[in-house]
Amino acid sequence: MLAIVSSSHRNEPDTLLSQCFKYVVRNLDSVFYQDPATNGYELMPGQALPREICEALIKEYQLNGFQVNDKFIRLFKNTNNTSLRHVRIRNSAITDDGFKTILKHHLVELDISKCQMITDQSLHTLNEYSDRLVSLVVGNGVQLLPESLLYTAQNHSWSNQTTTPQSFEDRGFILRAPNLRRLTIRNIYIHREKKYFPLLLNSFPNLTVLDLSGCSDVENLEYITKLTNLISLTLHNVYKIQDSLPYICQLKKLVHLDISQSNEKMGLYQKENEALEYIVTNLPCLEALDISGTNLAGTGVAEQKLGGTTVGTDIPGLVSRVNRPLEFLGLYGTSHGACRRHDIPAKRISGDANEKQILIAAASYLERPDILQRVLNDLYQLFRYESCQNIKMALAVVLEAMDRHLTTKHIQISGSATLFYIVKNKDIPIMLSCRIKRAIVTTLLNGMNSHKNDDTMMRNGCLTLCQFKIPHDVLFEYKRLVGILLHIVSEMEQEGFVQRLGTYLLNSLACQVDGPQKQMLGDLGAVNRMLVIIDDRISRKVCDDVLEVAWSTMWNVTDETAINCQRFLDGKGMNYFLGCLQLFPDKDELMRNMMGLLGNVAEVKYLRPRLMTTSYIAVFAELVDSSSDGIEVSYNAAGVLSHMASDGEKAWTIEKPSRESVLDRMVQAIVRWPLTAERNINYRSFEPILGLARVFHTPECQHWAVWALANLTTVYPNKYCSLVESEGGLAILEEVLADPRPYQNIKDLAKIVIEKCNEYRGEMSERSKSPQLDG
Repeated sequence: MLAIVSSSHRNEPDTLLSQCFKYVVRNLDSVFYQDPATNGYELMPGQALPREICEALIKEYQLNGFQVNDKFIRLFKNTNNTSLRHVRIRNSAITDDGFKTILKHHLVELDISKCQMITDQSLHTLNEYSDRLVSLVVGNGVQLLPESLLYTAQNHSWSNQTTTPQSFEDRGFILRAPNLRRLTIRNIYIHREKKYFPLLLNSFPNLTVLDLSGCSDVENLEYITKLTNLISLTLHNVYKIQDSLPYICQLKKLVHLDISQSNEKMGLYQKENEALEYIVTNLPCLEALDISGTNLAGTGVAEQKLGGTTVGTDIPGLVSRVNRPLEFLGLYGTSHGACRRHDIPAKRISGDANEKQILIAAASYLERPDILQRVLNDLYQLFRYESCQNIKMALAVVLEAMDRHLTTKHIQISGSATLFYIVKNKDIPIMLSCRIKRAIVTTLLNGMNSHKNDDTMMRNGCLTLCQFKIPHDVLFEYKRLVGILLHIVSEMEQEGFVQRLGTYLLNSLACQVDGPQKQMLGDLGAVNRMLVIIDDRISRKVCDDVLEVAWSTMWNVTDETAINCQRFLDGKGMNYFLGCLQLFPDKDELMRNMMGLLGNVAEVKYLRPRLMTTSYIAVFAELVDSSSDGIEVSYNAAGVLSHMASDGEKAWTIEKPSRESVLDRMVQAIVRWPLTAERNINYRSFEPILGLARVFHTPECQHWAVWALANLTTVYPNKYCSLVESEGGLAILEEVLADPRPYQNIKDLAKIVIEKCNEYRGEMSERSKSPQLDG
């Protein structure tokens, strides 16, 4: 059943319980004990978890992109402190040992689809603990069931401690689960064992649901007649069904029958119209029938008269259901385009004729990756070239398909391509609430993480993520997304489109986030990865947008984050700065980004001595006179020098250029800058600038700082006047005015800042007195 968020809950945040689960599964070490001997997680002494918590932990662990393994499953080893009844561990990496831990809970429902490390060695364990089992799904890639009726008994009570080959037939059963009602076994290959399925199913006379999709040697279904309680039978991709129709039609309680095929050659019936009519007339309770991929719908040429009565359907075999339409009819990929006919006696139809049929097909075939991939491609084309009205349903099936088939690359690619068009379309009739956005982002990252080296998947994922508000919409997945993007920029094709996308997204993630996130970027290697990109471009003498964005990313990452500034210097960042300066002196954007970064480095007092070299200071002094990118390069160069000079004369440990000549050159540049110059910069705090405004021993440093404040409050008063006030800037400027050491230019600028802040405060006061419209 698809979980579609109701429109009435679109704007509700995640429940507190949901948020708690997300925290726990992402921080297992902070909640549980990790045994150093086994490396597995265990409950703390005195801890006990009820069943609802245990089962939700497994579910949330998978939904958050983690693969269930033995290390995680050890949490549930003590059946006195934990409890499990309904377990779905698709795509997990648990071994037979982890599987035994789960089985000891005497489960009621179990789904082990795509658990490829479970072997037939676990069959005895399953039989030992299956007394309560009601539902079992053994999906693709699981080797739990034996491929023949022979086995070698070893050290089991039921084998008399022998090691000689024995037969399941002699033992009387393969799988023992006395209360089993629903059984799904998909794609098991049995070679020339005609007695296999009769023996397997003979143990479950009370089955109500049976799915043998893709199993071999299922033909001649006479044994199925003993399952008289069956209400649902799925034989998708089971061959040679026609000869077994008489046996199937003895199951008079059947409500759902699926005899569809993914390969049309395997779905050819002789006398197809009569065969379909035989099915529907002999199964009186039938409400859902899937004949996709077969020719059972006929050619579409209906017999116009039947006993003198006009036939009301274009599918001859369904004449008897004209006045009692089926609830569901599967016609996806049927011969002669049956799904496109006009008179079809069914309320819901899977097919590719229109949006409704495609969405029904997607929801109906979520467990069939080969068919699902085709349906998702149909849905993608619908979004790309036409319009989709039921966006909510489309989004739900895409997310569910991607979550269920995490390791199936083509489903992830098709799904992510469709998500791109869903998110991109600003006119879609659905509000992408915070909860829905989070579901999309998490599903995308799960897919990208599972297919890191696939260029198309990473491209689709990055393009879709670019449609969100970065970083706001992805902060909840910040660490994981950064890890994926760092992989892209370092491992994907150099100068490729995907690397470019990854670099842009990384830069966006580094911008407008707080210190902890910036430090996390550095901790995860962002600075070093950017330096590797820069080294590559310098060695090839290529200046492109990736090079510019790499410097911009480091500029953002080092903002008020000293450790990242140190990482830049430790990574020989200054060598790369000089290299780019020499190779690309006329690239304005590059120059601005590099000097912005060095401005951040210069703000860190303990790092400034590493910049105090003749070669570096000479370069900064030259750049003070630059007109590159308006005033930005000159402004940032002067900022670097102001911080260097603020440490006093003793800290100026070089002879050339002299401190006096550099300060004089800096002041000449400041005087030239137009106070109304628009800026390509974003300040979150004025703390470093206000610190320079109090350097009375070197007024030139104050000049740069107060000019910066005057410029920003003049051009952007709404943004920066309140910041000056909130950080105590007005009091500092009053000190500047009262002190005799600052020269007149500085005091004039200080007065401008105070005046702009007073004007802004007055405007805000008047605005608060005006009447406001609601909303």
